Amino acid sequence: MKTIKGVLFIVVLVFLSACEGEPGPPGRDGLDGESFLGSVFEIQGDFTSENEFSLYFQFPPSLTIYESDVVLVYILWQQVENDNGEFLDVWRLLPQSVVLEEGILQYNYDYTFQDVEIFLEGTIDFSTLRVSEAIDQVFRIVVLPADYNLSAQQELSDYNLFMKSLGVNPEVIK
Repeated sequence: MKTIKGVLFIVVLVFLSACEGEPGPPGRDGLDGESFLGSVFEIQGDFTSENEFSLYFQFPPSLTIYESDVVLVYILWQQVENDNGEFLDVWRLLPQSVVLEEGILQYNYDYTFQDVEIFLEGTIDFSTLRVSEAIDQVFRIVVLPADYNLSAQQELSDYNLFMKSLGVNPEVIK
């Protein structure tokens, strides 16, 4: 009886070790050696008639964007002072609308596999925008790889909580 179990065990072991399937798709190399959960880029620019009130950001060639990836853009909305006298950045997820006396202004974006375009929309004449609405605007572009698990409870509009959930160190933002 022990001999039959032993022979059966060896046959099963040889059979399982001989199984081989199709190789899986190649994995993505880590971009910074620490994490592959996401990439964050910061850009600053002016919305003017010369650039048709749009800002463009081209992804670096080392970053591959897939169809299932998600790209989010946040605008630096304001800075507030905390109890220690330090200024904290307040980020808002685009699109963001502002109701002005002259009409409605909306900051919006779209993206492809190669770039992100941030642009203005609305009922307002963009040439009448105040400096605070058009000049030196700061944006953070967040790329979430397809393998990042977005849960239903994840709050994407709170930039600081979202970056914390990604494990992104603010010092590595490009």
